[in-house]
Amino acid sequence: MKFSIFLNPQIPGSGFSAEENAKARRPIGRDVESYQRLLHEVREIAVHADQIGFDALMMTEHHFHSEGFEFSVNPLMFLTDLAARTERILFAPLGLVLPAWDPIRAAEDVALLDQFCKGRLRLGVARGYQSRWANVLGQRWQAAAARSDGSQTDTRNFDVFGEILHIMKLAWTQDTLKYKSDVVDYEVPFPHEGIEGWPAAEWTRTFGAPGEIDEEGVIRAVSVCPKPYQDPHPELWQPFTISDRSVIRAAQEDILPWMFTPNPDEHAAKAKLYQEEAAKHGRDYKLGEHTGILKIIGMADTREEAIATYGQGMQKDFAAFFGPFGYLEVLRQKEDDKHQPISPEKGDFKRMNDVEMALLGGPDDVKRGIQRMLDRMPDLEWFGLFMQGQQGVLPLDTVKRNLELFATKVIPEFHD
Repeated sequence: MKFSIFLNPQIPGSGFSAEENAKARRPIGRDVESYQRLLHEVREIAVHADQIGFDALMMTEHHFHSEGFEFSVNPLMFLTDLAARTERILFAPLGLVLPAWDPIRAAEDVALLDQFCKGRLRLGVARGYQSRWANVLGQRWQAAAARSDGSQTDTRNFDVFGEILHIMKLAWTQDTLKYKSDVVDYEVPFPHEGIEGWPAAEWTRTFGAPGEIDEEGVIRAVSVCPKPYQDPHPELWQPFTISDRSVIRAAQEDILPWMFTPNPDEHAAKAKLYQEEAAKHGRDYKLGEHTGILKIIGMADTREEAIATYGQGMQKDFAAFFGPFGYLEVLRQKEDDKHQPISPEKGDFKRMNDVEMALLGGPDDVKRGIQRMLDRMPDLEWFGLFMQGQQGVLPLDTVKRNLELFATKVIPEFHD
């Protein structure tokens, strides 16, 4: 098994952990001094994780978060900064929200980062579920935020996601690209029948890619440069796959799904679906292979100390921010009324621990939680440490100590 950090960068002093500061600097997302503190903390964490043995660091993409939470604008640019400061750790936007991007610009930017870090990139791709920004940046494709409800809006998002990824793959794998989409209003070149009047026709005909230009000097295709460092492109990941439809498409496209299904039995069932669908396409994965699972980890020398340190912080922001988006459903237990949503009051650290969304305690407590997953999926490939309630909430030294405890006391027990 390999181990990754999943980081939702948070501006220190934002959220319920420091309400007065967040209100005084409102909107703290536009406060320059506060953002510089975020950059410092994330850089420290990335370098520390690289040095102590984590395999990867993952980061979301979000926009317009004036509140200072999930503050990860343009993860490709952010990860480029971190790649220049580290030596061996892998980086992954988890994920790049494709309906918010131009496919060729995205393909170029991904290829650049892959070249910069010489293959230390894994590309997470996502559909985008937050309407405040996904609707704005997806408007060119008439794509609103994903709802995961099978509605017409959700299906449009699903289709646009697939088409943008398809065009990106063409850009990475073909020396010359000529394509007209029947899903989105997009054609390459534009106009599709050709671009006339290219002044450097002879130069392109001599040195450019074959097929770019014809004998009359008309541009018939384009060559997207550079190509990725990895051949044919970075391995594709997808967060946080829950619906069967997304699991099946991930298997069809050979995308590694990161799943947010806390219960080990439920996760094993999703992994089984992925395994069966992948086999239909000629990829014989063992149960859990080519999948990842995400869990909140809070470690200290004793269970009591871990609960005191991490318990309250992880509850407040998660329940208040993620709860209205439906993420508290992962905390549902058999005794809950199936007709009623999980209330924020139930989203506390005790329930997080009970359903195994969070593993709180000393090293042995955490190791037992991981082993319960491996008992059901011996070949689980990736484990993600979700830093909810940590960076931006707790002192940086405490956050780094948690990572160090995990790296020294847990990783050696399970690492490849």
